[in-house]
Amino acid sequence: MKWGLIGTGNMGAVLVTAFLDSKVIDQESLYISNRTAEKAYAIQQKHPQIHVQENIFELIENVDTIFLCVKPVDMIDVLREIRPILDEKQLLVSITSAMSVEEIESLVDCQVARMVPSITNHALAGVTLLTFGERVDSFRKELFMKRCQQFSEPVEIEENIMRITSDIVSCGPAFFAFLAENYIQDATNQTEITTEQATKLMEKMFIGFGKLLSENHFTLTELIEKVCVKGGITGVGIASLEENMNGLFKELINQTHHKFKEDKEMITNKLNNG
Repeated sequence: MKWGLIGTGNMGAVLVTAFLDSKVIDQESLYISNRTAEKAYAIQQKHPQIHVQENIFELIENVDTIFLCVKPVDMIDVLREIRPILDEKQLLVSITSAMSVEEIESLVDCQVARMVPSITNHALAGVTLLTFGERVDSFRKELFMKRCQQFSEPVEIEENIMRITSDIVSCGPAFFAFLAENYIQDATNQTEITTEQATKLMEKMFIGFGKLLSENHFTLTELIEKVCVKGGITGVGIASLEENMNGLFKELINQTHHKFKEDKEMITNKLNNG
């Protein structure tokens, strides 16, 4: 088994860490390439036995599974470039949510899957969202899902909920980190707590919060009920949140889906004008 990554940006680097720390693959069996070669060599400095291939054709010739970790705007050009050398037995895995497996299959002749990772995979936790093309045989699909289990919880999803599931799984950590930073900022502005104190306490709270869920102590609803004593301070705080939400998450979903639609339209135009 040999895997290759084309693109070592933020998420590509997360996958390298997840793959190696989970021991789903060893360094000698991992090949990476990036348009800016220095980024790939920087990863190799941390993991000296990884193979860096400046030529993506050489990378593809050496592996059986290729992870395509490039921006949506570059997807179609890269797919058209590598199509002639892809073997029908190889599995091409895209991490771009905006391009469906059917659209990818229209450009290449190999087996195709899509995997939307999360930064939580860096800690061998969280979810990876999976969709599979029609060419992927049942044995290959089962084997790939088992390998994903070594660094995440793989969940197979339908195309119609790709964006919202990606919002929750992949974008969610950044969204809630942003909310936490705003909470910290207002806490330091309105009270005598320091930023350092508030940040440390917030991080510890998140760690404990995650543990309550991961160990099945409470559901989200049960957690609210346990903390929110009737007539107490938490109840007042939640009432304030309800009053001041002003459609926050509704607007967030509208905006992410609007950008998703733009990306899909861009991909469709490139497919039609290719």
